[in-house]
Amino acid sequence: MAGKKTLTFALMDAPYESARTTTAFRLMDIAARRGYDIRVFAYEGAVCVPFAQQTAHPNALHGRDAEEENHPLPKDWVAALMTEAESNGGSVDWVNCGLCVDERGVADAIEGVRRGTPGDLWSMAGESDNTLIMGTR
Repeated sequence: MAGKKTLTFALMDAPYESARTTTAFRLMDIAARRGYDIRVFAYEGAVCVPFAQQTAHPNALHGRDAEEENHPLPKDWVAALMTEAESNGGSVDWVNCGLCVDERGVADAIEGVRRGTPGDLWSMAGESDNTLIMGTR
């Protein structure tokens, strides 16, 4: 694909902590729909986003079981992003900071997520057309 773009995103926020993660996913979704190659470096709490052991839960306050509650799981967002990018000729290379993974005990990530180091962010940024760092403040 001539003129194909590669974009890098660095995420720091854990799922549900702020709108920054949701905003990043909206931007990545646009890029995936355009067939861009997407690089993601997750560090700090963002390494929890693709954690494979996330499960849906009921909401007793509203009287709904897990299926009725239909609570979104960030690991499903990551999987959907990968599928969308691939279906449009792009790709997603999601790298979780290994130090951050170990600190949080979330080594069990979904398929397609790999473990890396901060050096991966440096490499990704150098190979990309643009990089967006989604800091916490």
